[in-house]
Amino acid sequence: MVKKLLAILMIMTLLGSCVSALADEAKTVYVSDFSKNSDDWYGRGAQCYNTVDATLKTIGRQNSWNSPGRDFPLIEGGKYDLSVEVKQDDLEKASFMISIAHSVEGMETYENLAFGEAKKGEWTTLTGKYTAGDYSRYVLYVETAGAENLDFEIRNFTVTAPEGEPEPKPTVPPMVIEEAGEVPSLKEIYADRFDFGSAAPQMVFRDLKWLKLMKEQFSILTPENEMKPDSVLDVAGSKKLLEETGDETAVAVRFDAAKALLRFAQDTGVKVHGHVLIWHSQTPETFFHEGYDSKKPLVTREVMLGRMENYIKGVFEYLDANYPGVVVSWDVLNEAIDDGSNWLRNSNWKKIIGEDYPNFAYAYARKYAPADVKLYYNDYNTAMPGKLRGIVKLLNSLIPEGNIDGYGFQMHHSVSFPSIQQIDTAVNTIANMGIRLRVSELDVTVSNNSEASFRKQAQYYAEVMKIILKHSDQFEAVQVWGLTDTMSWRGSQYPLLFDGRGNPKPAFWAVADPEHWH
Repeated sequence: MVKKLLAILMIMTLLGSCVSALADEAKTVYVSDFSKNSDDWYGRGAQCYNTVDATLKTIGRQNSWNSPGRDFPLIEGGKYDLSVEVKQDDLEKASFMISIAHSVEGMETYENLAFGEAKKGEWTTLTGKYTAGDYSRYVLYVETAGAENLDFEIRNFTVTAPEGEPEPKPTVPPMVIEEAGEVPSLKEIYADRFDFGSAAPQMVFRDLKWLKLMKEQFSILTPENEMKPDSVLDVAGSKKLLEETGDETAVAVRFDAAKALLRFAQDTGVKVHGHVLIWHSQTPETFFHEGYDSKKPLVTREVMLGRMENYIKGVFEYLDANYPGVVVSWDVLNEAIDDGSNWLRNSNWKKIIGEDYPNFAYAYARKYAPADVKLYYNDYNTAMPGKLRGIVKLLNSLIPEGNIDGYGFQMHHSVSFPSIQQIDTAVNTIANMGIRLRVSELDVTVSNNSEASFRKQAQYYAEVMKIILKHSDQFEAVQVWGLTDTMSWRGSQYPLLFDGRGNPKPAFWAVADPEHWH
């Protein structure tokens, strides 16, 4: 019995805020409590917030999988009972599911665990079971079957572990790095040249060992998704403003998803690079339609310009009021150049406003951004000759207006593509335009985790860093896209500087001293 009680205590420690109880037949491991905050739940392609009624509400959905989700440190072989209450107020009835996204080596797979139909305005309980497999990450979430745009609430999400649960093991193996000074700090190595940073996956803010590693190694962080328009644009709030004022250009914003990152940066002095204000992707479709209703026609050019300005204004005003000085730079526009035509992709922004929409985006950003905040354009495949020509053409249309500061290179590469010469040509070309530079998203994939593959990866990283160092007087920052291989969106191809246990790979040492790596 003592052994079982210790197991419960370990699970409770890992889960953080939860309610425990012992009963004759089962152990309650976790019960959600939305009375004070969102209890570590976050939006998966949607916005989530706790209500005054101690529920978690999800809004701004565009797909059935858009949902409230939460990471759980489940135990391989553990058998869990799950339940949740759901309510929706828009349809006569809607089908709901408790589902799980589980990951191993960066590859995410899914299972549906519980099913039920919720009638309009009625709380409905879903129940199901799950036996945990051998995965490094488990995310439980509540989604719909169809009804992609449906807003809904949840409460009393419960995970119960029956008697006989196996001994707990951590979802991520403990880091081996413990002694201070054993591993050099990349931010300190490059402190007199540029910031060295990373993308910050949401899960790191729930684990002290990953926070420690980030703080030791990086001087600047970029949120993966939490400051993209589908997280920041408050669709329900915008509709309410429209109803109150009759102003189609009214826009409301909320930063709930990004608060963990922003608070960490504010408390530690780490800088934040904002990503992203204007993008064709991960922007709610309703933003482009009359009445914020995707079933209605697209708005006019004038209304869309008004919404663009008010959104950008709202973002900067909120950050200046709540996190002054924390966000030092922004991707104002992201991935606007089409890979086929090598010119502006036919996004809603272009269809509604026209080919001059980038110029307006930077003019508004310059108007409302603090004077010391740098404004960037960010894109991928810069090393491809056709894409490079399109990027240069766009930059040439923006630079004379004085509203853009620099260019961000997305370098999601592999050890075999693109060539180092192609990267060198692209960096030289844009550097010669006289603007600031950054590597915004850097990772390099390999086909397996053999020693030979990791040495090739390290050599590629070293060669990229040598190119950057030739222009170090223009570079503001170099940021890898993620903390460890298992947290990467390309995790099955081992793209980053630290392995899943937090140990430095050969690529880390190559980045730390590229001139002497061999």
